[in-house]
Amino acid sequence: MKLSDIISFKAIVPQLAATDRNGVIEELVNSLHKAKKLGKADPAALAKAVIKRENEASTGIGKGVAVPHVKHADVSKLVAVVGCSSSGIDFASLDKQPVYTVFLLISPQENPDKHLQAMEIIFKNLQKDDFRRFLRQAQTPEDIIEAIKDADDEASE
Repeated sequence: MKLSDIISFKAIVPQLAATDRNGVIEELVNSLHKAKKLGKADPAALAKAVIKRENEASTGIGKGVAVPHVKHADVSKLVAVVGCSSSGIDFASLDKQPVYTVFLLISPQENPDKHLQAMEIIFKNLQKDDFRRFLRQAQTPEDIIEAIKDADDEASE
Protein backbone atom coordinates (compact mmCIF):
# COMPACT_ATOMS: atom_id res chain seq x y z
CA MET A 1 0.00 0.00 0.00
CA LYS A 2 1.22 3.48 -0.93
CA LEU A 3 -0.07 6.95 -0.08
CA SER A 4 -1.43 7.33 -3.61
CA ASP A 5 -3.47 4.14 -3.12
CA ILE A 6 -5.46 5.67 -0.27
CA ILE A 7 -5.56 9.42 -0.91
CA SER A 8 -8.33 10.76 -3.12
CA PHE A 9 -6.53 13.21 -5.40
CA LYS A 10 -9.89 14.68 -6.51
CA ALA A 11 -10.76 15.60 -2.92
CA ILE A 12 -7.48 17.36 -1.94
CA VAL A 13 -8.00 20.80 -0.38
CA PRO A 14 -4.82 22.86 -0.88
CA GLN A 15 -6.17 25.91 1.00
CA LEU A 16 -8.64 25.04 3.73
CA ALA A 17 -11.34 27.66 4.26
CA ALA A 18 -12.14 26.45 7.79
CA THR A 19 -10.16 27.95 10.65
CA ASP A 20 -11.04 25.55 13.48
CA ARG A 21 -10.63 21.81 14.00
CA ASN A 22 -14.28 20.79 13.60
CA GLY A 23 -14.71 23.01 10.54
CA VAL A 24 -11.63 21.44 8.93
CA ILE A 25 -12.95 17.92 9.56
CA GLU A 26 -16.34 18.86 8.06
CA GLU A 27 -14.67 20.53 5.06
CA LEU A 28 -12.51 17.47 4.34
CA VAL A 29 -15.42 15.02 4.75
CA ASN A 30 -17.52 17.17 2.40
CA SER A 31 -14.67 17.23 -0.12
CA LEU A 32 -14.59 13.42 -0.09
CA HIS A 33 -18.37 13.41 -0.50
CA LYS A 34 -18.19 15.75 -3.53
CA ALA A 35 -15.51 13.48 -5.04
CA LYS A 36 -17.98 10.58 -4.59
CA LYS A 37 -15.59 8.66 -2.30
CA LEU A 38 -17.96 7.99 0.60
CA GLY A 39 -20.47 5.71 -1.08
CA LYS A 40 -23.83 5.88 0.68
CA ALA A 41 -22.39 7.28 3.91
CA ASP A 42 -23.91 10.51 5.21
CA PRO A 43 -21.18 13.19 5.31
CA ALA A 44 -22.69 14.91 8.37
CA ALA A 45 -22.76 11.62 10.31
CA LEU A 46 -19.17 10.84 9.26
CA ALA A 47 -17.92 14.28 10.29
CA LYS A 48 -19.70 13.89 13.63
CA ALA A 49 -18.02 10.48 14.15
CA VAL A 50 -14.57 11.91 13.34
CA ILE A 51 -15.12 14.84 15.72
CA LYS A 52 -16.31 12.47 18.46
CA ARG A 53 -13.13 10.41 17.99
CA GLU A 54 -11.05 13.60 18.03
CA ASN A 55 -12.67 14.69 21.30
CA GLU A 56 -11.49 11.45 22.92
CA ALA A 57 -7.84 12.11 22.01
CA SER A 58 -6.33 14.71 19.70
CA THR A 59 -4.75 13.42 16.50
CA GLY A 60 -2.55 16.51 16.31
CA ILE A 61 0.69 14.54 16.46
CA GLY A 62 3.01 17.55 16.44
CA LYS A 63 5.33 19.08 13.83
CA GLY A 64 2.36 20.87 12.23
CA VAL A 65 0.35 17.79 11.26
CA ALA A 66 -2.86 16.05 12.35
CA VAL A 67 -4.34 12.73 11.26
CA PRO A 68 -8.01 12.61 12.26
CA HIS A 69 -9.43 9.17 11.50
CA VAL A 70 -12.42 6.95 12.10
CA LYS A 71 -13.68 3.47 11.30
CA HIS A 72 -17.34 3.70 10.29
CA ALA A 73 -20.01 1.11 9.50
CA ASP A 74 -21.44 3.13 6.58
CA VAL A 75 -18.14 3.24 4.67
CA SER A 76 -17.25 0.37 2.35
CA LYS A 77 -13.81 1.48 1.13
CA LEU A 78 -10.83 3.01 2.91
CA VAL A 79 -10.11 6.56 1.74
CA ALA A 80 -8.00 9.52 2.82
CA VAL A 81 -7.75 13.17 1.89
CA VAL A 82 -5.18 15.91 2.53
CA GLY A 83 -6.00 19.48 3.46
CA CYS A 84 -3.54 22.32 4.05
CA SER A 85 -3.81 25.60 5.93
CA SER A 86 -1.31 28.43 5.55
CA SER A 87 -2.50 30.13 8.75
CA GLY A 88 -2.53 27.04 10.97
CA ILE A 89 -5.32 25.42 13.00
CA ASP A 90 -5.54 24.65 16.70
CA PHE A 91 -5.86 20.85 16.88
CA ALA A 92 -4.84 20.58 20.56
CA SER A 93 -1.60 19.04 19.28
CA LEU A 94 0.82 17.23 21.56
CA ASP A 95 3.44 19.96 20.99
CA LYS A 96 0.83 22.76 21.45
CA GLN A 97 1.69 24.11 17.96
CA PRO A 98 -0.75 24.90 15.13
CA VAL A 99 -1.47 22.29 12.45
CA TYR A 100 -0.82 23.15 8.80
CA THR A 101 -1.38 19.75 7.16
CA VAL A 102 -4.33 17.44 7.89
CA PHE A 103 -4.65 13.86 6.66
CA LEU A 104 -8.22 12.62 7.19
CA LEU A 105 -8.60 8.82 7.03
CA ILE A 106 -11.97 7.07 6.90
CA SER A 107 -12.11 3.27 6.94
CA PRO A 108 -14.72 0.51 6.98
CA GLN A 109 -15.26 -0.98 10.45
CA GLU A 110 -14.80 -4.55 9.30
CA ASN A 111 -11.19 -4.16 8.15
CA PRO A 112 -9.14 -2.79 11.08
CA ASP A 113 -5.88 -4.24 9.70
CA LYS A 114 -6.12 -2.17 6.54
CA HIS A 115 -6.90 0.92 8.65
CA LEU A 116 -3.76 0.32 10.72
CA GLN A 117 -1.70 -0.28 7.58
CA ALA A 118 -2.91 3.03 6.10
CA MET A 119 -2.17 4.85 9.37
CA GLU A 120 1.34 3.38 9.40
CA ILE A 121 2.03 4.60 5.85
CA ILE A 122 0.71 8.08 6.62
CA PHE A 123 2.75 8.35 9.85
CA LYS A 124 5.89 6.98 8.23
CA ASN A 125 5.75 9.70 5.58
CA LEU A 126 4.84 12.45 8.05
CA GLN A 127 8.02 11.66 10.00
CA LYS A 128 10.03 12.96 7.02
CA ASP A 129 10.94 16.65 7.35
CA ASP A 130 11.07 17.16 3.57
CA PHE A 131 7.61 15.66 3.04
CA ARG A 132 6.05 17.89 5.71
CA ARG A 133 7.87 20.94 4.31
CA PHE A 134 6.69 20.25 0.72
CA LEU A 135 3.10 19.87 1.90
CA ARG A 136 3.28 23.06 3.93
CA GLN A 137 4.57 24.98 0.91
CA ALA A 138 2.04 23.45 -1.49
CA GLN A 139 -0.32 25.94 -3.12
CA THR A 140 -2.26 23.70 -5.51
CA PRO A 141 -3.65 20.15 -5.61
CA GLU A 142 -0.93 19.37 -8.16
CA ASP A 143 1.79 20.39 -5.67
CA ILE A 144 0.32 18.04 -3.06
CA ILE A 145 -0.07 15.19 -5.57
CA GLU A 146 3.56 15.64 -6.63
CA ALA A 147 4.73 15.47 -2.99
CA ILE A 148 2.67 12.28 -2.45
CA LYS A 149 3.99 10.62 -5.62
CA ASP A 150 7.57 11.59 -4.72
CA ALA A 151 7.09 10.04 -1.27
CA ASP A 152 5.75 6.85 -2.89
CA ASP A 153 8.73 6.75 -5.26
CA GLU A 154 11.17 7.13 -2.35
CA ALA A 155 9.43 4.33 -0.45
CA SER A 156 9.77 1.93 -3.39
CA GLU A 157 13.49 2.58 -3.90
